[in-house]
Amino acid sequence: MHVVRDRCVWTQQITHRDLVPYLVEESAELIDAVEGGSRSELREELGDLLWQVLFHAEIASRDEIEPFDIQDVAAGLTEKMVRRHPHVFGDAAARTPEEVLVHWNAAKAAEKHQRQSVLDGVSHAMPALALAQKVLGKAASVGVDVEPAAPPRSEEELGDALLALVAAARASGMDAERALRTRVRTLEADIRSSETRGAE
Repeated sequence: MHVVRDRCVWTQQITHRDLVPYLVEESAELIDAVEGGSRSELREELGDLLWQVLFHAEIASRDEIEPFDIQDVAAGLTEKMVRRHPHVFGDAAARTPEEVLVHWNAAKAAEKHQRQSVLDGVSHAMPALALAQKVLGKAASVGVDVEPAAPPRSEEELGDALLALVAAARASGMDAERALRTRVRTLEADIRSSETRGAE
């Protein structure tokens, strides 16, 4: 990557922001490979996503104010994983996945102690459905409930119900993505309001 950055005139002009569409595309292709591709496609798409990481790290290594490289990225990740796995690298015990999550969340909370809200750090670049699922989890953690529909019996049934909702939105001339994002913003306001009341 270092050599490519030095010798490829196209690569030399690329910034972190320029790479974002490629990162989104490569992530989507990796998901496709995981969900329906062959082992060779999975291997290739993992490599393409890794190339994005290497590319970003190489760009960062040449920053005049705050440079870091792939070794710094790897070292930071290693330190984080050791901190978040005290049951593996320390004396803590975890016999169930739920107990592992307790350790993980406690370590994460200690790392992110400057955050003011459970919503801090939630990316709004996610698709609306993924964002809604994430924010619903945050809502539950502070006691904000959203009444669920009748639970589906399977993911296939859930997929059918979601597709039917999108079809209804389309037939009515509505934008399903925008509608869900708008509703999630209202839910976020409810979460922040609940946090404010709890702090009083």
